[in-house]
Order: sequence, then C-alpha cells, then structure tokens
Amino acid sequence: MPHEFLSDFVSRLQDAGELVRISAPVDTGLEIAAITDRVCNSPEGGPALLFEKPKNSSIPVITNLLGSRRRLCLALGIDSLDQLTDKLGRQLRSESGGWLEALKLAPSTSGLSKFAPRVIKTAVCQQVVKLGRDVSLWDLPIPRNWPDEANPVITAAHVVTQDPETGARSVERIPIQVIGQNQVVPHWNRYHAAFRHWQSAVRLQRQFPIGIALGGDPIQMLMSAGSLVPPSDSLLLGGFLRGSGLDLVKARTIELEVPAASEIVIEGYIDYAEQPAEAPSIAGAAGHYLPAEPLPVIQVTAITHRANPLLPAIVPGVPPSEESWIGLAVERLSLAALKAIIPEIVDLHHPFAGAGQNLLFVSIRKEHPLQARQVLNGLWGSRLVGLNKMIVVVDADVNVQREADVWFAVGSYANPERDVISVDGPIFMDDPSTDIRGVGRKLGIDATRKFSEETRHRSSPRPLAMPAELLTQLNGRWHEFGLREE
Repeated sequence: MPHEFLSDFVSRLQDAGELVRISAPVDTGLEIAAITDRVCNSPEGGPALLFEKPKNSSIPVITNLLGSRRRLCLALGIDSLDQLTDKLGRQLRSESGGWLEALKLAPSTSGLSKFAPRVIKTAVCQQVVKLGRDVSLWDLPIPRNWPDEANPVITAAHVVTQDPETGARSVERIPIQVIGQNQVVPHWNRYHAAFRHWQSAVRLQRQFPIGIALGGDPIQMLMSAGSLVPPSDSLLLGGFLRGSGLDLVKARTIELEVPAASEIVIEGYIDYAEQPAEAPSIAGAAGHYLPAEPLPVIQVTAITHRANPLLPAIVPGVPPSEESWIGLAVERLSLAALKAIIPEIVDLHHPFAGAGQNLLFVSIRKEHPLQARQVLNGLWGSRLVGLNKMIVVVDADVNVQREADVWFAVGSYANPERDVISVDGPIFMDDPSTDIRGVGRKLGIDATRKFSEETRHRSSPRPLAMPAELLTQLNGRWHEFGLREE
C-alpha cells in the first residue's frame, strides 16, 4: 500500500522500530548533521532520526529516512530490492514499441496512463500560504551540514521545472542553498534536466519558474534521485512503482504543478536577464566539498506547507550515508533498464566506497572473445551509468554484491597489460580527480575468464567450486554439525 504522506511513512517506521525520536533541543547548524552522520555509520545504516525540537523552529526535522535496506523496502512495499528489478523488467519486456519507448515510460505508448500524475484542486501542502513580506526561509529549520558550508542547504527537495520549449516536466533532487530570506541558488550542472530547461528559458528570454517540494510519498524521494533515460518522468515511474498515480496541485504564484502531498513547497523564479551570483561551496553527495561557482538566483515568491509539517533532510557525507542506501534502489532500477539494452548483463553493483559514481561492478554471461570490452563500451555509452569512472566486468558466476569475490576475479584473470582499458569521456561534475571539471579518463577492467583467442596461449583455468547439489544438501543438514550459520 502506498504512503500518501510523509507522516504515514514515519508512523510506519515507528511501528516497525525503525525510528528514534530525539526530544532534546538540537541546533540545525552542524549538530543535526553530526548526529546523523554518526548514526549512518552504524551497521545496516542505523535508524531514522526525528528531531522534534530543532532550535529556533517549531518544525521537526527528519533525517536518515531511507538509510537502510529495510526502510527502502518498507517505502516501496516490497520484501527485497531485487523485486524492483523484476517489476520494471517485466514492464520493459512487455513493451511492443521497443526498449527506448518503454524507458521513456510515455503513458500513451506504454499503457501506463493509470499511473500518470493527476491534478487536483486543493492540497494539504497549501494549508498554510505565505506570500510577499511573510516569506522567510529563516523560519524553516534547514540544516547546515558541514563546517565549510556558509549557508543552510536543502538536500531532500524535489525540484520541479518545465522545458519552456517542449513543455517536458522534470522532477529532480538538486541541492538548494539558502543565501537570503527569500533567495536560494540551485547547485545544478549540465547533466540535470532542470539546468537545460533554464538554459532554454534564457535563450527565449522568459522568466523561469521553479517549484521546490519537500516530503510526500518517500518513493518520490527515490525517483527524483536518479531518472531513467530522458525524457522519462520520475512522477510516472513513481506512480508505477507505488501502484497509483501521484497527485499534483497548481502552485500559488508560478505556472507549475507541484506534488500535492508535500510537507513544504517553496515557489520562485529565475529572472532570465539576471547574471548568476557566486554561490559558496557546499557539501556534495559523494563525500567532499563542491567548489564555489556562479549559479542563478531563485527569487522566492511563496512558501506553502501543511499545518504541522516535517522537514526531511539528507546529510551528505563520506560513505556509508543515506545516499549510499538510496543508491541501492536506483541501482536495481538501472539494472532492469540496462538488461533491456545489454541482455548479457546478469547483475551490477555500486560498492558504497565508490560513492555511487567512482566504481561499478558488472557480471555478464560471456559467450565470445572480447565480449567484456563490448559491454564496457555499451555501459559508457549509456545515460544510466556512463559517467562512472571505473567499471569492473566479471563472469556470471561471480557475485558482484560480494566485493572480495570481484577483487579475487581481478587478481586472478585481469592481466594489466591486456585487460585494463582506458578512455576519455564525460565524468561526474563533482569528481575532484579530473584536471578539467566534468571531463576525464575512465578505467575499465576485464576480469572475466579468457578464451584462448584472447590470450594467444591458453584459456583461463576454472575456479575451485563444490557441486551445487552437495552445497544444497549440506545446507539442509547444517544444524547437525553444530556450526553457526554464515
């Protein structure tokens, strides 16, 4: 059953023992983030944290909301994240229009119209409306997460924009830095659809409206973290996964529709004629500070919210963090989409240490020489994982969820002279290792067992392995041996 509001999910977490309420007063300047970061380093991600009394605000703050495998499954209404791959995979395989149209998830072509967002007239996110001089972002308990951040940063917002040329909608999670009582800056880059929409507005010399929504069904937080192939609609994908469409409502001061079940909505616009301002550095999701850079200023025209709202926040940090766990759900969706275009892929995994962008493990059913290189080229040409800096390809029988198994395959089957491939190409904008931001060298390692055609002399030996039938038999008798379950 979908969670209509964030408060519904919080109640579910309370009943499941997945929530800790903190009633002691806590400062939004570093204290909330420091507590959350410490909890995120707990085994399996620690609990969600509800700060009931942030200093100088009556609005509670909730962090680490989706920071565990169990809470991800509770949010999605599933027992295992692998069910995400199965569900989306079945939809993609059923598409008569081909994989591209399926990935776009267009309701008119894919039979998904019942999951499309719908517009309603009234919404809880507009129970309280503040306009004009009543607008003050300082009334919101927005955390400042790390010492070198000059200002508070909204980290869990769904940023709603629309392409002024095509009308295509985007809902993405983009960090929003507060720089004044009614001014914020979006820390976007060329890979964000919202950035491209803004560029179109500048070319057309039009004011650019933006909606910044917080809360609602936690599925939307997952969907706005990473989309499928543009112009896919994360609201439609969220509706598909939750089994019913998400409600939208017309914003009060801008020509946009925003998620109706939001806790808080910030409305505003960018003046196409105004020059970008130098925005101070903020903490990035990959675990280090992003550079100060010129960014457009959003003039806030309204703040609307529920009568008793919650403010969700995601604390960026060195893995493991809540972002690491959210990445697992996005990874399972990406797997279904990639299998539709590279069918030999069996599984993939972003280890936490790679911060979702620096390291990717992929297993394949290898059937011919140099197939791993073919897969590497396909992955780097994909919008889903093409910005990853390092990709390791292994055989289908290697469990990519076990990092030691992958590195064993690398040590066993990868010849540095023959099996290490490097290419130049686009890289994540927040990768600090590149000489030019967003452009760098990417590394591929073919750690598959080799056919004789690939080695000139000999094929790779088979690894040591017990018969599957014997292992199954022993599993059923393990209690007889007085040994602990592994």
